[in-house]
Amino acid sequence: MEKIYKIGDFSKFSHISISTLRLYDKLDLLKPIYIDKETQYRYYSVSQNSRLDLINYMKELNMQLSEIKDILDSNDPKIIEATLIRKKKQVKDEIKEKEHTLNAISRAIESIERFRVAPKKGMITIEYIPHRYIYFMPTKTNFYDYGIEEYEKILSNLKQNMIDNKLPIEYYCNAGTIMNKEDFLNQNYFSNEIFVFVDEDFPLSKNVKRIESGMYACIYLDNFDEEKKYAKTLLDYIKDNKYKISGNYICEVLTEFNISNSIKRSMYLKLQIPLTF
Repeated sequence: MEKIYKIGDFSKFSHISISTLRLYDKLDLLKPIYIDKETQYRYYSVSQNSRLDLINYMKELNMQLSEIKDILDSNDPKIIEATLIRKKKQVKDEIKEKEHTLNAISRAIESIERFRVAPKKGMITIEYIPHRYIYFMPTKTNFYDYGIEEYEKILSNLKQNMIDNKLPIEYYCNAGTIMNKEDFLNQNYFSNEIFVFVDEDFPLSKNVKRIESGMYACIYLDNFDEEKKYAKTLLDYIKDNKYKISGNYICEVLTEFNISNSIKRSMYLKLQIPLTF
């Protein structure tokens, strides 16, 4: 007769806790081979360890106990295959989500690094900027006509837009604005487009576009309300040096960490315009 073990001994033998064995018993996943009617002691046989190994293996494949029970009860390879295919897709989706989170963390680190080494307020630079991708949303209002309160409303709409389109919300950070080249040249402050930077693996969308690489005239500032003033300073610098503007004006938010008690959004901005020489 096959040797049987009390639940405590079988727990040590199989490296599974007693509470887990009791749970498996309750769920009909792994029943004791024998229960003493007088003492109610549970006993298991060595041969049951193979089923336990199978349960643990399926758990490692990210299966729920209810799914494992259905598979074991069915004893049908088709059900096992279908479950594994479903689990494979689920794991892929989870990996993709984690990749978005990892990219978001990397962008946050880069944002802080750029802020830490950025030129001081008011400094103008000529920089090469690699190509970038943005997710943009047209707006119904020109926030330059209103100020920070309207900007906050537009930000809220952008966030809702991304949620509605089931886009990774991790990209909702440091939203900037774009102004048409002609409006910038004429100092006609009009913008009906807000954007966030995204990666090349961002989900395909008609609202994703590429900003080409090139040389940019840039100026830095730390006050949202002074954008027009510094944009004019940047334009004057371009005119004085007889540079030619080749594209649209971008207001990029390098970072916005409200680490003080200030209620107002704290931003460090980089105004930029592409040039040709």
